[in-house]
Amino acid sequence: MLETAAWTPGLRLGCRAVGLGASVVGFLSKGAVRKPIMKLYRTTSGYVIEEHDRFYLPGKDRGPGESWELLTTRDDLHGHLLRQIQGGNGSEAARPALQDLQAPIGNQEVWAAGVTYYRSREARIQESKSAGGGDFYDRVYDAGRPELFFKATPHRVVGPNGKVAIRDDSSWSVPEPELALLVSPKARIIGYTIGNDMSSRSIEGENPLYLPQAKVYDRCCALGPCILVAPEPLPSSTEISLEIMRGGMSEFAAATTLASMKRDPLSLVEYLYRSNSFPSGCFLLTGTGIVPPDSFTLAPGDEIRIAITGIGTLINTVG
Repeated sequence: MLETAAWTPGLRLGCRAVGLGASVVGFLSKGAVRKPIMKLYRTTSGYVIEEHDRFYLPGKDRGPGESWELLTTRDDLHGHLLRQIQGGNGSEAARPALQDLQAPIGNQEVWAAGVTYYRSREARIQESKSAGGGDFYDRVYDAGRPELFFKATPHRVVGPNGKVAIRDDSSWSVPEPELALLVSPKARIIGYTIGNDMSSRSIEGENPLYLPQAKVYDRCCALGPCILVAPEPLPSSTEISLEIMRGGMSEFAAATTLASMKRDPLSLVEYLYRSNSFPSGCFLLTGTGIVPPDSFTLAPGDEIRIAITGIGTLINTVG
């Protein structure tokens, strides 16, 4: 039986965003004790825990500390981190420097879901119309089984401030801002981060069977700036925003919320783990509800800013 947490649309966690170190307020229900929401950063010198604008290093008595790979496969990640900072095993630290942040990935594979928002359905139908593939996306949007595909191995993923790539043989490329789930080997959703699913619309539009080439290549994915470790699912009001800067000016900006997502994240995880095992867990990108107009394509030097309420802002440059 899959040990996934229930998805509860509309549940408010009281998160405030965005940006590195933005304050995150713990979930409160009437008469309940505050359940801290924490952020977990991977840095060049180890990991750092943030709770209510205070930063902690793992306890010295843990030896060199757990490896990131072991830490991010724990089903009890929230409780484990809480014990470290409340049990006196951790020491307070400074806010991690932006240049020290790394992609919050270890040995996990990155997978993705497609056509989970109506806006994505529209865009895919339009781009594949001439190839006769538009009907595929209409069908998968309404089907019981979701579209799931492999996205990246760790070496194809970049972190905060890293350079994402556009394919040399693509004439039409876009970022896809997405909520990314951190899923344990036992299929439990243990954290959330921001994902950028870089995509070639010209290649996928030419033929839907070219999807792997449109999606999987070096520096095709960005994750960060941290993992949000929350005791409850994210609320449907959670906002995802995208802004693309070119030459210091805003070239495109838009926003959506999780309320527009057709698929339940719990269901996406359940389908992904059917007849499939992930010894190191995985990251699952949950699809995009923001698609720039057909006239737009990324160019070298563009700065991509993706923000999700409660997690922060992931910034990458095309290069």
